Amino acid sequence: MVTFKSSDAIPRLIGRLKMRHLALLLQIQKQGSLTRVAELMATSQPAVTHALADLEDMFGTPLFERSPRGMTATPLGKIVLTRARAMLHDLDLLTLDMEALASGRAAHLHIGAIPFISGQLLSAAIQHTLPGEQQLTVTIHNGTSDQLLAMLRDHAIDFVIGRPSTSMNMEGITHEVLYHQHPRLIASRGLAGRLSRRRLDWNELASLDWILGPRNTSMREQVSDIFLRAGLNPPAPIVESYSSKLIAEMIVANDRAVSIVPADIAEELVRIAGVVIVPYSFDWTLSPVALFSRKEASPRNVDTRFAAALRGLCSDTGPRIDSSRYLY
Repeated sequence: MVTFKSSDAIPRLIGRLKMRHLALLLQIQKQGSLTRVAELMATSQPAVTHALADLEDMFGTPLFERSPRGMTATPLGKIVLTRARAMLHDLDLLTLDMEALASGRAAHLHIGAIPFISGQLLSAAIQHTLPGEQQLTVTIHNGTSDQLLAMLRDHAIDFVIGRPSTSMNMEGITHEVLYHQHPRLIASRGLAGRLSRRRLDWNELASLDWILGPRNTSMREQVSDIFLRAGLNPPAPIVESYSSKLIAEMIVANDRAVSIVPADIAEELVRIAGVVIVPYSFDWTLSPVALFSRKEASPRNVDTRFAAALRGLCSDTGPRIDSSRYLY
């Protein structure tokens, strides 16, 4: 067994480790074969083998196990790969910061946001991040909370706005609750008018054209539970989507289409698409919306300001954004 001594490795790593070494390690992990890595990098297999041997000499222990099935990272190799991925992502973020500064902007933010986070909220938070005339460049990444947290852990993004759950891998991640979302039933103007004139009939609702999020999501499960508690089978959606734009377009075009979305998203769709909120109060709320960040991160000034801006725009009941001009 090879004994790893960090005190011995540190001088070697400082003096010899380069970013191209980290990129090589990630390619070996991805391809699983030194031959394929050599082909991809337009070099010879002996050159790749020599580079890996040089790397393993720096660390003083093997980083990959060789077998007929390919290259598999050793326990230390897995740690090195995780850090290598984060360091290369940090280099990407540094490049974007430099580009932002060169174009007269203060910095670049990478934000991960799950579907059904208000665009108006994100826009307001970005606008309120920096004082005076200072401006940012921003990239918004969309995905599920689990997908975005993996990117956050790999240093590919700076923050995640998502939903915490007991099944999440929260290693190295911290979060703070921003607000809670309440569900709203939305429909076209004509259908909403008909549904509003009487008490909701769940048998009638079950026969309508539903547009819902994917299976095994919190909202989808809660919608199914509404019908099950009413003694009905949950409706089979005509479309499964988390795209608020698609949901709105289909509802406006189909006088039998309905969906359930968070209240702040419903209000946004009223304003930009012409859907109507059916006046009905559900007896449940969604999992809270939270801001996730890395525990070990040393936040930049812009990171601290963005978090403060987002926090300042939110309350327990939702984003504090003027909705007085919305029609219901």
